[in-house]
Amino acid sequence: MAAFDFDGTLTWKDSFNAFLMFLRGPMGLGKAILAKPGPFVRYLSDRDRGALKSQFLYNLLGDIHQTELEILIQAYVSVTGRSLFRPDALRTWDSLADSDVKRVIVTASPELVVGPLGALIGADRVIGTKLGFTADGRLRPDLEGINCRGEEKMCRLRAVFGDGFDLDQAYGDTAGDHAMIAAARHGHYRVFKQKP
Repeated sequence: MAAFDFDGTLTWKDSFNAFLMFLRGPMGLGKAILAKPGPFVRYLSDRDRGALKSQFLYNLLGDIHQTELEILIQAYVSVTGRSLFRPDALRTWDSLADSDVKRVIVTASPELVVGPLGALIGADRVIGTKLGFTADGRLRPDLEGINCRGEEKMCRLRAVFGDGFDLDQAYGDTAGDHAMIAAARHGHYRVFKQKP
């Protein structure tokens, strides 16, 4: 298995922030932050990135149904295409396509957002932070579980593939990837630099 962080590693900018910009544009995001600054104020004290993501998305979209959110995500992916991806990262990614290595994306960004982008480049699996939804499929202002960052990336890999999974390579670009990089036979930190 080769595990890749997504934002900053496979991509040159944050995919979730790009999705938010797609939804509202810079002016709309600025107005939303000014109208409801609570999540950002809380983040300054608790540094809970997961709570910030889920609460801000909820502030933007309210209790949108998951199906409607998925339609917005598909529109974003259609417009964005491969423009988010680093060319040098894609070369490494593509070099593994014909091997027996599973290519897995493990990201702190919402799995719902990154999943279609992973499908675009042929990911065998996308593992990410899970947004919370009510029993009838409406967005909640909290996550399902915890933010997929740091040691949680390894916990999620074990949950999906079992304790004995074979992590040959891991790629990442932040402290949130250190546990995954350290667990791999071949760990790679900030090796991709190119922008489209």
